[in-house]
Amino acid sequence: MLNRRDFVQGLTASGLVATASLNAAGAQTAAFPSKTVRVITPFPAGSGPDAAMRVVAEHLSRKWGQAVVVDNRSGGNGFIAVAAFKSAPADNHTLLLIDSNHVTTHPHTFSRLPYDVEKDFQALGMILRTPFFVAVAADSPYKSVEDIITAAKARPDHVTYGSWFQGSPGHIGALRLQSIRGVHMRHIPYRDFGQLYAGVSTKEVDWALGSVASAGGLERGGKLRFLAVAAPARDPLYPNVPATAELPGLRDFEVSAWAGLFTARATPTTVSERIAVDLREALDSAEIVERYKTFGYETPRLSPAAYTQLIQRETAAWAQVIRAANLKLD
Repeated sequence: MLNRRDFVQGLTASGLVATASLNAAGAQTAAFPSKTVRVITPFPAGSGPDAAMRVVAEHLSRKWGQAVVVDNRSGGNGFIAVAAFKSAPADNHTLLLIDSNHVTTHPHTFSRLPYDVEKDFQALGMILRTPFFVAVAADSPYKSVEDIITAAKARPDHVTYGSWFQGSPGHIGALRLQSIRGVHMRHIPYRDFGQLYAGVSTKEVDWALGSVASAGGLERGGKLRFLAVAAPARDPLYPNVPATAELPGLRDFEVSAWAGLFTARATPTTVSERIAVDLREALDSAEIVERYKTFGYETPRLSPAAYTQLIQRETAAWAQVIRAANLKLD
């Protein structure tokens, strides 16, 4: 039987352990960041997500009093960047910026991935989201998305659409449209955004999905026309372009891409919560809100828990579309 002395000593020891744990947790939070923070990303320097991350990094650097360096590791479907992230020292000072493809569609389009989203990554927050517009040439005969659907039904595989690579959001988004409306169109992959939207503007390809950042320049230059935005609401920059949520037969057609910041799964909660709060503060700052307007990016207010749930929902939603198209990238 436990006597009073042992009981008191047990309580004291437990209290000391708990206090030590709390002090250690507090020390970890207080110590972050104690040196340069590195953000590894698969996006090339000068790309939209890279530019957005650098704006955020400047703000966080001022907040933290430490340099925040963006380390571009492009290529290899993002695998090069992820490998660098996974091999980094486990000191909580290396973060990873990846997009929706890397965590929601790659698990379906690749038979084997060199990472496990749930086991390797801990979501901190989404830094940007961009909806996609259905873009055609300025002088295209298609005046609405319904015109494209009608043509595709009349002549299967005659209507063409382009994307910036096989398995891109533009490609998989078009697959979703075909699945919703029961049509089939021919996919023409291009090497990059520039070639793709030049091809759309000259009617080399009939249409493509494009964001404000990627296709907005040619639209403003009178080379492209936006038929609709595949989103639940109109874009403030294009108030005259209808949202698919308004259109009969297209209400379920939504396509967007996002990029988010992650840390290693083993990162202490105190540190990850600190980063998430400071990231949200940065995205809410007037400076970044104004800069994002020039990019055409949204900054969704998602907690790490809500962000994790969104990833799970989108991963499940893409499974059926990708399986039906038998799309494999390996």
